[in-house]
Amino acid sequence: MTPRFGTAGILVLAAVTCGSPLLGSAGDDLALQERSGEPFRELSNAQFDAWLQGRIDYGTPVTIAQGLGPLFNKSNCQSCHGTGTIVGGPGTIEVTFFGGDDKGSFVDLTHLGGPVHQLSAINSECHEEIPAEASIVVNHITNGALAYGLVEAIADSTLLAMEDPFDSDGDGVSGRASVSEALEAPGVTRVGRFGWKAQLPTVLSFSADASLGEMGLTNRLLPDELAPNGDEALLDTCDTVADPEDQPDANGLEFIDRVTTYQRYLAPPPQTPKSGMTGEAIFNNVGCAACHSPTLTTADDPALESFLRNRDFKPYGDFLLHCMGTLGDGVRLGDAFECEMRTPPLWGLRWRQAMLHDGRAGSGDFEARVTTAITEHGLFGEASDSMALFAALSQSEKDSLIQFLDSLGRIEFDYDGDEDVDMNDFEAFQLCFEQDNVLTPDDACSIGDIDQDGDTDLEDAAFLMEALDETPEDCNDNGTADLLEILEDSSLDDDDDGVLDACICIADINEDGSVSGPDLAVILSAWGTANASADLDGDGQITGADLSLVLANWGPCSGG
Repeated sequence: MTPRFGTAGILVLAAVTCGSPLLGSAGDDLALQERSGEPFRELSNAQFDAWLQGRIDYGTPVTIAQGLGPLFNKSNCQSCHGTGTIVGGPGTIEVTFFGGDDKGSFVDLTHLGGPVHQLSAINSECHEEIPAEASIVVNHITNGALAYGLVEAIADSTLLAMEDPFDSDGDGVSGRASVSEALEAPGVTRVGRFGWKAQLPTVLSFSADASLGEMGLTNRLLPDELAPNGDEALLDTCDTVADPEDQPDANGLEFIDRVTTYQRYLAPPPQTPKSGMTGEAIFNNVGCAACHSPTLTTADDPALESFLRNRDFKPYGDFLLHCMGTLGDGVRLGDAFECEMRTPPLWGLRWRQAMLHDGRAGSGDFEARVTTAITEHGLFGEASDSMALFAALSQSEKDSLIQFLDSLGRIEFDYDGDEDVDMNDFEAFQLCFEQDNVLTPDDACSIGDIDQDGDTDLEDAAFLMEALDETPEDCNDNGTADLLEILEDSSLDDDDDGVLDACICIADINEDGSVSGPDLAVILSAWGTANASADLDGDGQITGADLSLVLANWGPCSGG
Protein backbone atom coordinates (compact mmCIF):
# COMPACT_ATOMS: atom_id res chain seq x y z
CA MET A 1 0.00 0.00 0.00
CA THR A 2 1.32 3.44 -0.87
CA PRO A 3 -0.28 5.67 1.75
CA ARG A 4 0.03 9.08 0.23
CA PHE A 5 0.22 8.38 -3.47
CA GLY A 6 -2.21 6.91 -5.94
CA THR A 7 -1.43 4.23 -8.48
CA ALA A 8 -1.43 3.90 -12.28
CA GLY A 9 1.12 6.68 -12.64
CA ILE A 10 -1.09 9.36 -11.04
CA LEU A 11 0.14 10.64 -7.70
CA VAL A 12 -1.78 12.65 -5.18
CA LEU A 13 -0.06 13.99 -2.09
CA ALA A 14 -2.63 13.93 0.71
CA ALA A 15 -3.13 17.15 2.61
CA VAL A 16 -2.19 16.73 6.25
CA THR A 17 -3.15 19.45 8.71
CA CYS A 18 -0.88 19.37 11.72
CA GLY A 19 -2.51 20.71 14.87
CA SER A 20 -6.04 20.98 13.48
CA PRO A 21 -8.92 20.67 15.98
CA LEU A 22 -9.86 17.28 14.55
CA LEU A 23 -6.39 15.84 14.96
CA GLY A 24 -5.48 17.51 18.22
CA SER A 25 -2.45 19.66 18.95
CA ALA A 26 0.70 18.01 17.64
CA GLY A 27 3.03 20.80 18.72
CA ASP A 28 5.38 23.07 16.83
CA ASP A 29 8.77 21.40 17.44
CA LEU A 30 8.05 17.95 16.06
CA ALA A 31 6.79 16.63 12.76
CA LEU A 32 6.23 13.22 11.25
CA GLN A 33 9.15 11.99 9.21
CA GLU A 34 8.51 11.69 5.49
CA ARG A 35 8.01 8.13 4.35
CA SER A 36 10.37 6.41 1.95
CA GLY A 37 9.57 7.57 -1.58
CA GLU A 38 7.93 10.83 -0.48
CA PRO A 39 9.29 14.30 -1.27
CA PHE A 40 10.51 16.79 1.29
CA ARG A 41 7.47 18.38 2.87
CA GLU A 42 9.14 21.80 2.59
CA LEU A 43 8.78 21.89 -1.20
CA SER A 44 7.11 24.97 -2.62
CA ASN A 45 4.19 24.47 -5.00
CA ALA A 46 6.49 24.98 -7.97
CA GLN A 47 9.07 22.57 -6.59
CA PHE A 48 6.41 19.96 -5.91
CA ASP A 49 5.09 20.32 -9.46
CA ALA A 50 8.62 19.77 -10.79
CA TRP A 51 9.08 16.77 -8.48
CA LEU A 52 5.76 15.32 -9.66
CA GLN A 53 6.66 15.69 -13.33
CA GLY A 54 9.98 14.01 -12.63
CA ARG A 55 8.19 11.21 -10.80
CA ILE A 56 5.98 10.58 -13.82
CA ASP A 57 8.96 10.51 -16.18
CA TYR A 58 10.86 8.26 -13.76
CA GLY A 59 8.23 5.55 -14.14
CA THR A 60 7.16 6.06 -17.77
CA PRO A 61 8.81 3.74 -20.33
CA VAL A 62 10.89 5.39 -23.03
CA THR A 63 9.80 4.19 -26.47
CA ILE A 64 11.95 3.26 -29.43
CA ALA A 65 10.66 6.34 -31.25
CA GLN A 66 11.86 8.48 -28.33
CA GLY A 67 15.32 6.92 -28.42
CA LEU A 68 15.22 3.68 -26.43
CA GLY A 69 18.19 1.46 -27.35
CA PRO A 70 19.49 0.11 -29.53
CA LEU A 71 20.94 -1.49 -26.37
CA PHE A 72 19.19 -1.24 -23.04
CA ASN A 73 18.53 -3.03 -19.75
CA LYS A 74 15.17 -1.47 -18.85
CA SER A 75 12.96 1.14 -20.50
CA ASN A 76 12.40 3.31 -17.40
CA CYS A 77 14.17 4.26 -14.18
CA GLN A 78 11.57 2.82 -11.82
CA SER A 79 12.04 -0.73 -13.11
CA CYS A 80 15.52 -0.79 -11.58
CA HIS A 81 15.31 1.72 -8.76
CA GLY A 82 12.46 0.64 -6.57
CA THR A 83 11.39 -1.79 -3.87
CA GLY A 84 7.70 -2.66 -3.78
CA THR A 85 5.81 0.61 -3.62
CA ILE A 86 8.90 2.69 -2.80
CA VAL A 87 9.79 4.35 -6.08
CA GLY A 88 13.43 5.41 -6.07
CA GLY A 89 14.55 2.82 -3.56
CA PRO A 90 17.26 0.24 -4.21
CA GLY A 91 16.09 -2.67 -6.29
CA THR A 92 16.95 -6.26 -7.06
CA ILE A 93 17.66 -5.86 -10.78
CA GLU A 94 21.19 -6.94 -11.72
CA VAL A 95 23.45 -5.02 -14.07
CA THR A 96 26.31 -7.04 -15.55
CA PHE A 97 29.86 -5.70 -15.81
CA PHE A 98 32.50 -7.53 -17.83
CA GLY A 99 36.15 -7.07 -18.58
CA GLY A 100 39.50 -8.75 -18.98
CA ASP A 101 42.30 -9.38 -16.54
CA ASP A 102 45.88 -8.27 -17.03
CA LYS A 103 48.00 -9.67 -14.21
CA GLY A 104 45.35 -8.82 -11.63
CA SER A 105 44.30 -5.51 -13.18
CA PHE A 106 40.87 -5.00 -14.72
CA VAL A 107 40.69 -4.26 -18.46
CA ASP A 108 37.36 -2.64 -19.39
CA LEU A 109 37.16 -3.96 -23.00
CA THR A 110 35.43 -0.82 -24.24
CA HIS A 111 36.26 -1.81 -27.81
CA LEU A 112 34.04 -4.86 -27.30
CA GLY A 113 31.18 -2.99 -25.65
CA GLY A 114 32.46 -3.07 -22.07
CA PRO A 115 32.38 -2.58 -19.22
CA VAL A 116 28.54 -2.69 -19.00
CA HIS A 117 26.59 -5.42 -20.74
CA GLN A 118 23.12 -4.41 -21.89
CA LEU A 119 20.78 -7.37 -21.73
CA SER A 120 18.21 -6.24 -24.29
CA ALA A 121 18.09 -4.67 -27.74
CA ILE A 122 15.39 -3.18 -29.95
CA ASN A 123 15.91 -5.99 -32.49
CA SER A 124 17.90 -9.21 -32.78
CA GLU A 125 20.52 -7.69 -35.08
CA CYS A 126 21.56 -5.28 -32.34
CA HIS A 127 21.79 -7.81 -29.51
CA GLU A 128 25.01 -7.76 -27.50
CA GLU A 129 26.82 -10.84 -26.20
CA ILE A 130 29.40 -11.00 -23.46
CA PRO A 131 32.59 -11.50 -25.52
CA ALA A 132 34.82 -14.53 -25.11
CA GLU A 133 37.65 -12.21 -24.10
CA ALA A 134 35.80 -11.35 -20.89
CA SER A 135 37.42 -13.23 -18.03
CA ILE A 136 35.68 -11.13 -15.37
CA VAL A 137 31.87 -11.07 -15.28
CA VAL A 138 30.13 -9.66 -12.19
CA ASN A 139 26.67 -8.39 -11.30
CA HIS A 140 25.72 -5.23 -9.42
CA ILE A 141 22.22 -4.74 -8.04
CA THR A 142 20.83 -1.27 -8.58
CA ASN A 143 21.39 1.46 -6.02
CA GLY A 144 18.60 3.49 -4.46
CA ALA A 145 18.03 7.11 -5.42
CA LEU A 146 16.41 8.35 -2.20
CA ALA A 147 17.48 11.77 -0.88
CA TYR A 148 20.10 12.21 -3.58
CA GLY A 149 19.79 15.95 -3.07
CA LEU A 150 21.17 15.62 0.45
CA VAL A 151 23.98 13.35 -0.70
CA GLU A 152 24.93 15.74 -3.49
CA ALA A 153 24.84 18.66 -1.03
CA ILE A 154 27.61 17.23 1.17
CA ALA A 155 30.60 19.51 0.75
CA ASP A 156 33.67 17.92 -0.81
CA SER A 157 35.65 19.15 2.19
CA THR A 158 33.43 17.13 4.53
CA LEU A 159 34.08 13.89 2.67
CA LEU A 160 37.78 14.63 2.23
CA ALA A 161 38.11 15.27 5.97
CA MET A 162 36.79 11.75 6.60
CA GLU A 163 39.53 10.16 4.49
CA ASP A 164 42.22 8.10 6.19
CA PRO A 165 44.01 6.44 3.27
CA PHE A 166 46.95 5.26 5.40
CA ASP A 167 44.91 4.15 8.45
CA SER A 168 46.59 6.65 10.71
CA ASP A 169 44.51 5.64 13.73
CA GLY A 170 45.24 1.92 13.30
CA ASP A 171 41.61 0.80 13.32
CA GLY A 172 42.00 -1.15 10.09
CA VAL A 173 39.74 1.26 8.16
CA SER A 174 41.36 3.43 5.50
CA GLY A 175 38.61 4.94 3.38
CA ARG A 176 39.40 7.39 0.63
CA ALA A 177 37.40 9.72 -1.58
CA SER A 178 36.85 9.00 -5.24
CA VAL A 179 37.72 12.08 -7.28
CA SER A 180 36.08 12.59 -10.65
CA GLU A 181 34.59 15.21 -12.94
CA ALA A 182 30.91 15.93 -13.34
CA LEU A 183 29.75 15.36 -16.90
CA GLU A 184 28.21 18.82 -16.87
CA ALA A 185 31.44 20.44 -15.62
CA PRO A 186 34.43 18.86 -17.40
CA GLY A 187 37.78 19.88 -16.02
CA VAL A 188 36.43 20.58 -12.53
CA THR A 189 37.18 17.79 -10.07
CA ARG A 190 34.72 16.84 -7.36
CA VAL A 191 34.35 14.03 -4.87
CA GLY A 192 32.29 11.18 -6.30
CA ARG A 193 29.43 9.75 -4.26
CA PHE A 194 26.98 7.98 -6.61
CA GLY A 195 27.28 4.45 -7.97
CA TRP A 196 28.83 1.35 -6.37
CA LYS A 197 32.28 2.77 -7.10
CA ALA A 198 31.40 6.39 -6.21
CA GLN A 199 32.30 7.16 -9.81
CA LEU A 200 29.87 10.06 -10.28
CA PRO A 201 29.77 13.30 -8.26
CA THR A 202 26.36 14.81 -9.14
CA VAL A 203 22.79 13.69 -9.60
CA LEU A 204 22.67 15.08 -13.13
CA SER A 205 25.76 13.06 -14.07
CA PHE A 206 24.15 9.98 -12.55
CA SER A 207 20.94 10.57 -14.53
CA ALA A 208 22.76 11.15 -17.81
CA ASP A 209 25.00 8.11 -17.32
CA ALA A 210 22.09 5.81 -16.45
CA SER A 211 19.95 7.15 -19.29
CA LEU A 212 22.59 6.16 -21.81
CA GLY A 213 23.96 3.04 -20.16
CA GLU A 214 20.67 1.50 -19.02
CA MET A 215 18.18 2.79 -21.60
CA GLY A 216 20.33 3.78 -24.58
CA LEU A 217 18.98 7.34 -24.42
CA THR A 218 21.63 9.71 -25.71
CA ASN A 219 21.57 13.16 -24.15
CA ARG A 220 23.39 16.48 -24.19
CA LEU A 221 26.05 15.19 -21.74
CA LEU A 222 26.54 11.80 -23.41
CA PRO A 223 25.47 12.28 -27.05
CA ASP A 224 27.17 9.23 -28.60
CA GLU A 225 25.29 5.96 -28.95
CA LEU A 226 26.65 2.71 -27.50
CA ALA A 227 27.49 0.26 -30.27
CA PRO A 228 26.65 -3.43 -29.75
CA ASN A 229 29.90 -5.13 -28.74
CA GLY A 230 31.65 -2.00 -29.97
CA ASP A 231 30.66 -2.58 -33.61
CA GLU A 232 30.03 0.96 -34.87
CA ALA A 233 28.88 -0.33 -38.27
CA LEU A 234 25.80 -1.84 -36.64
CA LEU A 235 24.59 1.58 -35.55
CA ASP A 236 23.62 2.40 -39.13
CA THR A 237 21.04 -0.40 -38.86
CA CYS A 238 20.16 -0.22 -35.18
CA ASP A 239 20.09 3.48 -34.33
CA THR A 240 17.10 5.12 -36.02
CA VAL A 241 16.70 8.31 -33.94
CA ALA A 242 18.95 11.33 -34.32
CA ASP A 243 21.31 12.05 -31.43
CA PRO A 244 21.03 13.42 -28.86
CA GLU A 245 17.70 11.68 -28.42
CA ASP A 246 16.75 13.44 -25.18
CA GLN A 247 15.24 16.70 -26.37
CA PRO A 248 13.95 19.72 -24.38
CA ASP A 249 10.27 20.05 -23.51
CA ALA A 250 8.25 23.27 -23.75
CA ASN A 251 9.98 24.53 -20.60
CA GLY A 252 13.45 23.83 -21.96
CA LEU A 253 13.94 20.82 -19.65
CA GLU A 254 15.12 17.44 -20.85
CA PHE A 255 14.37 13.99 -19.44
CA ILE A 256 17.65 13.92 -17.52
CA ASP A 257 16.76 17.27 -15.90
CA ARG A 258 13.29 16.16 -14.83
CA VAL A 259 14.37 12.85 -13.27
CA THR A 260 17.28 14.64 -11.60
CA THR A 261 14.82 16.95 -9.85
CA TYR A 262 12.76 13.96 -8.76
CA GLN A 263 15.78 12.28 -7.15
CA ARG A 264 17.10 15.47 -5.56
CA TYR A 265 13.75 16.23 -3.91
CA LEU A 266 13.13 12.75 -2.49
CA ALA A 267 13.27 12.85 1.32
CA PRO A 268 15.44 10.46 3.32
CA PRO A 269 13.83 7.28 4.68
CA PRO A 270 12.48 7.51 8.24
CA GLN A 271 14.15 6.01 11.29
CA THR A 272 11.95 4.89 14.19
CA PRO A 273 12.88 5.28 16.99
CA LYS A 274 15.09 8.15 15.93
CA SER A 275 17.86 7.47 18.45
CA GLY A 276 18.91 5.77 21.66
CA MET A 277 18.58 2.07 20.78
CA THR A 278 20.98 -0.36 22.46
CA GLY A 279 21.65 -1.92 19.07
CA GLU A 280 23.13 1.33 17.77
CA ALA A 281 25.67 1.35 20.59
CA ILE A 282 26.62 -2.20 19.61
CA PHE A 283 26.75 -1.08 15.95
CA ASN A 284 29.30 1.53 16.98
CA ASN A 285 31.25 -0.79 19.29
CA VAL A 286 31.88 -3.45 16.67
CA GLY A 287 33.18 -0.81 14.26
CA CYS A 288 30.31 -0.59 11.76
CA ALA A 289 30.13 3.19 12.19
CA ALA A 290 33.73 3.55 10.99
CA CYS A 291 32.37 3.22 7.45
CA HIS A 292 28.61 3.54 7.95
CA SER A 293 28.84 7.02 9.44
CA PRO A 294 25.56 7.78 11.26
CA THR A 295 25.33 11.54 10.71
CA LEU A 296 26.54 13.94 8.03
CA THR A 297 25.83 17.62 7.43
CA THR A 298 25.23 19.29 4.09
CA ALA A 299 27.05 22.42 2.98
CA ASP A 300 25.92 25.84 4.13
CA ASP A 301 25.71 26.97 0.54
CA PRO A 302 23.28 29.78 -0.39
CA ALA A 303 22.89 28.20 -3.83
CA LEU A 304 21.19 25.17 -2.29
CA GLU A 305 17.46 24.93 -1.65
CA SER A 306 16.65 25.80 1.97
CA PHE A 307 15.65 22.24 2.86
CA LEU A 308 19.00 20.91 1.59
CA ARG A 309 21.25 23.60 3.06
CA ASN A 310 23.22 23.10 6.32
CA ARG A 311 21.10 20.10 7.25
CA ASP A 312 22.04 17.17 9.48
CA PHE A 313 20.89 13.81 8.17
CA LYS A 314 21.53 10.17 9.01
CA PRO A 315 22.54 8.05 6.02
CA TYR A 316 24.70 5.53 7.92
CA GLY A 317 27.29 5.72 5.17
CA ASP A 318 30.40 7.78 4.41
CA PHE A 319 30.28 7.56 0.57
CA LEU A 320 34.01 6.78 0.56
CA LEU A 321 35.84 3.90 -1.11
CA HIS A 322 36.98 1.02 1.08
CA CYS A 323 38.94 -2.09 0.13
CA MET A 324 36.60 -5.01 0.82
CA GLY A 325 39.09 -7.83 0.30
CA THR A 326 37.33 -10.89 -1.07
CA LEU A 327 34.02 -8.96 -1.29
CA GLY A 328 35.55 -6.67 -3.93
CA ASP A 329 34.08 -7.07 -7.40
CA GLY A 330 37.33 -7.10 -9.37
CA VAL A 331 36.19 -4.14 -11.48
CA ARG A 332 38.19 -0.95 -11.85
CA LEU A 333 35.84 1.94 -12.52
CA GLY A 334 36.55 5.64 -12.30
CA ASP A 335 38.94 6.31 -9.43
CA ALA A 336 38.14 3.02 -7.65
CA PHE A 337 40.46 0.01 -7.62
CA GLU A 338 39.39 -3.60 -8.05
CA CYS A 339 38.88 -4.36 -4.35
CA GLU A 340 37.24 -1.02 -3.50
CA MET A 341 33.52 -0.38 -3.10
CA ARG A 342 31.66 2.72 -1.98
CA THR A 343 30.04 2.37 1.45
CA PRO A 344 26.30 2.07 0.71
CA PRO A 345 24.07 4.11 3.05
CA LEU A 346 21.97 1.91 5.32
CA TRP A 347 18.94 4.18 5.51
CA GLY A 348 15.84 2.26 4.47
CA LEU A 349 17.59 -1.06 5.16
CA ARG A 350 14.54 -2.77 6.67
CA TRP A 351 12.68 -3.05 3.36
CA ARG A 352 15.62 -3.98 1.12
CA GLN A 353 15.15 -7.39 -0.40
CA ALA A 354 18.76 -7.80 -1.55
CA MET A 355 21.90 -6.56 0.18
CA LEU A 356 25.56 -6.15 -0.76
CA HIS A 357 26.63 -5.02 -4.21
CA ASP A 358 25.87 -8.34 -5.90
CA GLY A 359 22.69 -9.10 -3.94
CA ARG A 360 24.13 -12.26 -2.40
CA ALA A 361 22.36 -11.42 0.88
CA GLY A 362 18.89 -11.76 -0.61
CA SER A 363 17.37 -14.88 0.94
CA GLY A 364 15.34 -15.44 4.08
CA ASP A 365 13.82 -12.95 6.49
CA PHE A 366 15.33 -9.62 7.49
CA GLU A 367 17.50 -11.14 10.22
CA ALA A 368 18.85 -13.76 7.83
CA ARG A 369 19.63 -11.21 5.11
CA VAL A 370 21.38 -8.82 7.50
CA THR A 371 23.38 -11.62 9.11
CA THR A 372 24.51 -12.82 5.68
CA ALA A 373 25.43 -9.27 4.67
CA ILE A 374 27.60 -8.81 7.76
CA THR A 375 29.32 -12.17 7.59
CA GLU A 376 29.97 -11.76 3.83
CA HIS A 377 31.76 -8.43 4.17
CA GLY A 378 34.95 -9.99 2.81
CA LEU A 379 38.14 -11.54 4.16
CA PHE A 380 41.37 -9.52 4.20
CA GLY A 381 39.46 -6.26 3.80
CA GLU A 382 38.70 -3.26 5.96
CA ALA A 383 35.64 -4.94 7.50
CA SER A 384 37.53 -7.99 8.78
CA ASP A 385 37.77 -6.79 12.39
CA SER A 386 34.09 -5.83 12.49
CA MET A 387 33.13 -9.24 11.15
CA ALA A 388 35.11 -10.92 13.93
CA LEU A 389 33.61 -8.66 16.59
CA PHE A 390 30.10 -9.40 15.32
CA ALA A 391 30.76 -13.14 15.41
CA ALA A 392 31.86 -12.81 19.06
CA LEU A 393 28.63 -11.09 20.16
CA SER A 394 26.15 -12.94 22.33
CA GLN A 395 22.84 -13.84 20.72
CA SER A 396 21.03 -11.14 22.71
CA GLU A 397 23.54 -8.55 21.49
CA LYS A 398 23.05 -9.70 17.91
CA ASP A 399 19.30 -9.47 18.41
CA SER A 400 19.67 -5.88 19.64
CA LEU A 401 21.83 -4.99 16.64
CA ILE A 402 19.28 -6.49 14.24
CA GLN A 403 16.48 -4.62 16.03
CA PHE A 404 18.33 -1.34 15.52
CA LEU A 405 18.95 -2.04 11.83
CA ASP A 406 15.24 -2.83 11.48
CA SER A 407 14.51 0.75 12.64
CA LEU A 408 16.19 2.14 9.51
CA GLY A 409 13.25 2.80 7.22
CA ARG A 410 10.44 2.10 9.72
CA ILE A 411 7.45 4.43 9.53
CA GLU A 412 6.43 6.03 12.82
CA PHE A 413 3.48 4.15 14.41
CA ASP A 414 3.95 1.20 12.01
CA TYR A 415 3.89 -1.38 14.79
CA ASP A 416 3.33 -4.37 12.52
CA GLY A 417 6.01 -3.24 10.07
CA ASP A 418 3.88 -3.56 6.94
CA GLU A 419 4.75 -0.09 5.57
CA ASP A 420 1.45 1.59 6.41
CA VAL A 421 -0.38 2.96 9.45
CA ASP A 422 -3.88 1.53 9.84
CA MET A 423 -6.32 0.27 12.48
CA ASN A 424 -4.02 -2.60 13.41
CA ASP A 425 -1.40 -0.04 14.36
CA PHE A 426 -3.99 2.05 16.22
CA GLU A 427 -4.92 -0.99 18.28
CA ALA A 428 -1.25 -1.61 19.10
CA PHE A 429 -0.85 2.04 20.10
CA GLN A 430 -3.98 1.77 22.26
CA LEU A 431 -2.48 -1.13 24.23
CA CYS A 432 0.70 0.89 24.76
CA PHE A 433 -1.33 3.98 25.67
CA GLU A 434 -3.16 2.09 28.39
CA GLN A 435 0.08 0.89 29.98
CA ASP A 436 1.81 2.99 32.61
CA ASN A 437 5.37 1.95 31.78
CA VAL A 438 8.46 4.06 31.30
CA LEU A 439 9.63 3.31 27.77
CA THR A 440 13.13 2.95 26.43
CA PRO A 441 13.85 3.12 22.67
CA ASP A 442 14.24 -0.67 22.69
CA ASP A 443 10.64 -1.23 23.79
CA ALA A 444 8.16 -2.14 21.04
CA CYS A 445 5.82 0.60 22.27
CA SER A 446 8.48 3.23 21.49
CA ILE A 447 7.50 2.99 17.82
CA GLY A 448 4.65 5.32 18.82
CA ASP A 449 6.64 7.52 21.21
CA ILE A 450 7.34 10.13 18.58
CA ASP A 451 8.58 12.77 21.04
CA GLN A 452 10.77 10.14 22.77
CA ASP A 453 9.76 11.28 26.26
CA GLY A 454 9.37 7.74 27.57
CA ASP A 455 5.63 7.19 27.14
CA THR A 456 2.87 7.07 24.57
CA ASP A 457 0.40 9.78 25.49
CA LEU A 458 -2.03 12.23 23.92
CA GLU A 459 0.80 14.27 22.42
CA ASP A 460 1.92 11.19 20.51
CA ALA A 461 -1.69 10.29 19.70
CA ALA A 462 -2.14 13.59 17.87
CA PHE A 463 0.65 12.57 15.51
CA LEU A 464 -0.90 9.13 15.13
CA MET A 465 -4.08 10.76 13.83
CA GLU A 466 -1.92 12.54 11.25
CA ALA A 467 0.00 9.38 10.35
CA LEU A 468 -3.05 7.20 9.70
CA ASP A 469 -3.47 6.36 6.03
CA GLU A 470 -7.18 7.14 6.16
CA THR A 471 -8.39 10.40 7.69
CA PRO A 472 -9.90 9.60 11.12
CA GLU A 473 -13.65 10.04 11.48
CA ASP A 474 -15.44 12.57 13.66
CA CYS A 475 -18.90 11.00 13.62
CA ASN A 476 -20.33 13.20 16.36
CA ASP A 477 -18.97 16.40 14.80
CA ASN A 478 -17.41 17.64 18.04
CA GLY A 479 -14.08 18.61 16.47
CA THR A 480 -12.12 15.70 18.00
CA ALA A 481 -11.26 12.54 16.12
CA ASP A 482 -13.31 9.59 17.36
CA LEU A 483 -10.17 7.53 17.87
CA LEU A 484 -8.78 10.17 20.23
CA GLU A 485 -11.98 10.01 22.26
CA ILE A 486 -11.72 6.24 22.41
CA LEU A 487 -8.11 6.48 23.61
CA GLU A 488 -9.17 8.73 26.48
CA ASP A 489 -12.24 6.64 27.36
CA SER A 490 -12.32 3.09 26.03
CA SER A 491 -15.89 2.62 27.34
CA LEU A 492 -17.04 4.74 24.40
CA ASP A 493 -16.19 1.76 22.17
CA ASP A 494 -17.39 -1.32 24.04
CA ASP A 495 -17.20 -3.57 20.99
CA ASP A 496 -13.61 -2.48 20.20
CA ASP A 497 -14.30 -1.77 16.54
CA GLY A 498 -12.71 1.69 16.51
CA VAL A 499 -16.10 3.40 16.12
CA LEU A 500 -17.87 5.33 18.86
CA ASP A 501 -20.77 3.19 20.04
CA ALA A 502 -23.02 6.25 19.95
CA CYS A 503 -22.38 6.57 16.24
CA ILE A 504 -23.56 3.07 15.48
CA CYS A 505 -27.14 4.27 16.15
CA ILE A 506 -27.21 6.41 13.03
CA ALA A 507 -30.67 4.94 12.22
CA ASP A 508 -32.18 5.79 15.64
CA ILE A 509 -34.23 8.65 14.21
CA ASN A 510 -36.42 9.20 17.30
CA GLU A 511 -33.41 8.80 19.60
CA ASP A 512 -35.07 6.27 21.95
CA GLY A 513 -31.95 4.04 22.14
CA SER A 514 -33.01 1.49 19.59
CA VAL A 515 -33.75 1.14 15.88
CA SER A 516 -37.29 -0.18 15.63
CA GLY A 517 -40.80 0.30 14.19
CA PRO A 518 -41.11 4.04 14.89
CA ASP A 519 -37.90 4.71 12.93
CA LEU A 520 -39.10 2.56 10.07
CA ALA A 521 -42.41 4.45 10.07
CA VAL A 522 -40.58 7.78 9.69
CA ILE A 523 -38.70 6.44 6.67
CA LEU A 524 -41.82 5.14 4.98
CA SER A 525 -43.86 8.27 5.64
CA ALA A 526 -41.11 10.50 4.25
CA TRP A 527 -40.40 8.30 1.20
CA GLY A 528 -39.33 10.29 -1.85
CA THR A 529 -39.05 13.57 0.05
CA ALA A 530 -36.09 15.52 1.39
CA ASN A 531 -36.92 15.06 5.09
CA ALA A 532 -33.63 15.94 6.80
CA SER A 533 -34.18 13.87 9.93
CA ALA A 534 -34.86 10.72 7.89
CA ASP A 535 -32.12 11.30 5.29
CA LEU A 536 -29.67 8.89 6.89
CA ASP A 537 -27.19 8.70 4.00
CA GLY A 538 -27.23 12.46 3.38
CA ASP A 539 -28.05 12.28 -0.33
CA GLY A 540 -30.94 14.73 -0.07
CA GLN A 541 -33.77 12.25 -0.60
CA ILE A 542 -35.39 9.40 1.31
CA THR A 543 -34.84 6.22 -0.71
CA GLY A 544 -34.03 2.55 -0.37
CA ALA A 545 -30.56 3.41 0.89
CA ASP A 546 -32.05 5.00 4.02
CA LEU A 547 -34.38 2.04 4.47
CA SER A 548 -31.39 -0.30 4.24
CA LEU A 549 -29.61 1.58 7.04
CA VAL A 550 -32.63 1.15 9.30
CA LEU A 551 -32.84 -2.57 8.61
CA ALA A 552 -29.07 -3.08 8.96
CA ASN A 553 -29.02 -1.40 12.39
CA TRP A 554 -32.26 -2.93 13.69
CA GLY A 555 -32.36 -3.49 17.46
CA PRO A 556 -30.94 -1.83 20.59
CA CYS A 557 -28.10 0.62 20.07
CA SER A 558 -24.69 -0.49 21.31
CA GLY A 559 -23.93 1.42 24.47
CA GLY A 560 -27.45 2.81 24.49
